[in-house]
Amino acid sequence: MGVDGGMKCVKFLVFFFNFIFWLCGIALIALGIYVWLEVKGTLVLTNSTALGPPITILIVGIIVFFISFFGCCGAMKENYCMVTTFAVLLTLIFLVEIAAAIAGYIFRDQVRAVIEKEIKEEMAIYGNDTRITEDLDNLQATYHCCGVFNYTDWLNVTGGVPSSCCINVTDCPKNPPKGKIHIEGCVTKIEVWMRKHIIIVAAVALGIAFFELLGIIFACCLMKGIRSGYEVM
Repeated sequence: MGVDGGMKCVKFLVFFFNFIFWLCGIALIALGIYVWLEVKGTLVLTNSTALGPPITILIVGIIVFFISFFGCCGAMKENYCMVTTFAVLLTLIFLVEIAAAIAGYIFRDQVRAVIEKEIKEEMAIYGNDTRITEDLDNLQATYHCCGVFNYTDWLNVTGGVPSSCCINVTDCPKNPPKGKIHIEGCVTKIEVWMRKHIIIVAAVALGIAFFELLGIIFACCLMKGIRSGYEVM
């Protein structure tokens, strides 16, 4: 049966959007790795809650990467089964992303509690474990913070603040005065960092969701065309 221009257009739109999904998959993988390294590099986590979001982003990115390749093949080969499978899988990914966004919003306070608990545990054994000591020093130096909520948290643990709390580490006396140290706690600083970067994550997620929705619509149109007996060129 002859093919009209509209069906040809749908076929190439499906191929185009799959290429966009492929790029989105790469972007999600890179974003997931970046967030995971940022969290893992600053805290020795014994609870996986705080690592949940970056791992979820990474897994979704890998799945989108492979599904997009599968969809490209289905569109170019004009295979009804492959296009249908692609549409179903993409719909599932779309629903998972919505569920993950809702879960992230619901459990945002739990992530704060986990970070707070981890820093307290690290402070309790500071100086007795080389790795934890280095990680906590790196955390305080990176985020320009001191203690859990403020610098006085250290006074209750060790009686003094470590050199990583100092504004100028190279000029830090043994018991530095308040004017020479960062007084704000690390939980607050990390929260500020998370709010700042969540905007980027949300923007990327919304953009990908938009393209996914269009991809689902075009895939369904292509399925209908193939099933109706069109010979898609």
